[in-house]
Amino acid sequence: MTKYIKKPVEVEAFKFAVDDTPEWFLEKTKNSYCEFRHDSNGVACILSTPEGSVMIARAGDFIIKGVEGEIYPCESRIFEKTYEKV
Repeated sequence: MTKYIKKPVEVEAFKFAVDDTPEWFLEKTKNSYCEFRHDSNGVACILSTPEGSVMIARAGDFIIKGVEGEIYPCESRIFEKTYEKV
């Protein structure tokens, strides 16, 4: 089996409901569907992707701005294993 390694790519990200919300997130979500909810599990951000699926970010998860400007959530423990601050 052929193996591959992930190319080093710099992304912008913030910890949802922990860090200040960056302007790129506010700009991206003002014209697209992003619903904020608060329930017994805390605050959540429901994001609709361009492909039509739904992704959920909970407080403490990272929201990433991808290489093509897309936004998506990533659990904190996965993010911290995959990325490091620059």
